[in-house]
Amino acid sequence: MMDEEHILVVEDNPDDVYFARRALRNAAPDVTVAFVHDGQAALEYLHGVGPFADRGVHPLPAMVFLDLKLPYVHGLSVLEAIRADPELQRLPVVVLTSSEEQRDRTRAEALGIQDYVVKPVRPEALRALIDVHLRGRRPE
Repeated sequence: MMDEEHILVVEDNPDDVYFARRALRNAAPDVTVAFVHDGQAALEYLHGVGPFADRGVHPLPAMVFLDLKLPYVHGLSVLEAIRADPELQRLPVVVLTSSEEQRDRTRAEALGIQDYVVKPVRPEALRALIDVHLRGRRPE
């Protein structure tokens, strides 16, 4: 079961985690946000296995913010796994990365991302992404 107001952020850089946490708290204080720090943990969280098996504590998110340059499993591999899983393939994924490489953007878009945002990102931009991709609201 997907939690309609739950976001998973996959980010390995502690500074980026700090700023994302702050920006999300300002952008959407009513949304629950979970953080994982590598691609393997993201897959475990999304599949509800290992330390994330309790869906009461770790609900399936309604949206994912995904960094690409991650340890253990690269972000594009996480995205491929999401799109290959029938239970996850419609999950909105926004790439939130420092990579401005066109090949990363092209591959992510081919895998059906909702948006590709190069860090740093302002709280207003996060709010707009959440409104559009989580809540289905049109931008003003």
